[in-house]
Amino acid sequence: MTTPVQRETQGPRDRARPWLPAGPVDGLVRLLFAAPLGLALVALSGIGHRWLDILAQFTAPALMVTAVLTVVTALTRLRTAALHGVVACIALMIALAPQWFPGGPRPAPGAPVLRLYSANLYYLNDDLAAIRGSIVEADADIVVLIELGRHAAGQADVLLEGYPYRAASMRLDQTRGPSRSVIASRYPLTPLADPPDGLHSVAAVAQTPLGPLNVVGVHLTRPWPFQEQWGQISQTMALQAVVEGLSGPVVVAGDFNSVSSARIGQQVQRDLGLHPAPGFPGTWPTDLPAPLGLTIDQVYVSPELAFTGRRLGRPTGSDHRPVVTRITRAAD
Repeated sequence: MTTPVQRETQGPRDRARPWLPAGPVDGLVRLLFAAPLGLALVALSGIGHRWLDILAQFTAPALMVTAVLTVVTALTRLRTAALHGVVACIALMIALAPQWFPGGPRPAPGAPVLRLYSANLYYLNDDLAAIRGSIVEADADIVVLIELGRHAAGQADVLLEGYPYRAASMRLDQTRGPSRSVIASRYPLTPLADPPDGLHSVAAVAQTPLGPLNVVGVHLTRPWPFQEQWGQISQTMALQAVVEGLSGPVVVAGDFNSVSSARIGQQVQRDLGLHPAPGFPGTWPTDLPAPLGLTIDQVYVSPELAFTGRRLGRPTGSDHRPVVTRITRAAD
């Protein structure tokens, strides 16, 4: 007589085996997730030390890469490591919240809306067709251009056709090459005084449907270790002196070489009393997809103003993406 075959049963441990830690591999992946978690903690710490400030710039690309690695880890059934990835992603999202969702005043219902285009064109960029096409596509009321190089500046009438009112900075020859910053407007402009020594900027008052509007285009130096460690801080202090000398609503746009949630962005918000536009997706470098980029090209406005939108403009041939923001009066 044949003994009946008994169906093999699985205990809880057997059923869970695909999700059990996979020894050294699991440990190695968990160790890998410690890097983005540490980066998030650095960004959340608020410590402005130059080393930590450099790291705090990279929270957005770190989140994107960590999220992909977490999904891959989960699909390979390394449950413990995947949980570490989830924790790192949550920490990075918390660190990024002030940059991506900065808040700010609510728009006043029914108030006019002003469209602002701002771009770092890169001083060696001579793709005039791309620059002109980007400006036309944005259909902005005011245009702020940083690093307008020698060749492009010579074609300003072509690039800025339709913007008859203009203000330009002195030519900057330091560090990289000759370039200017320019404000161009569909509305009358009154150029303001030259900036303090050491600050590359241009400022003008535009007569807009929102009333007189102070517009400042600025280009801060690169952070340490590329430039001396106090460079950005001292330039932001000089920018503060410019803003404090203005009367009425203020818009400051340009290349800050810092995300809004890092040291310089915090200094602008704290000392100048300005609030930023949302910082996603990123603006630099264009070699990477925008979600992996750093939003170092910023637009800040004073409390009398509010944002109703922010997007990236068409490529200009530069290593920076242009930013198009919609600005209106803030609700009381």
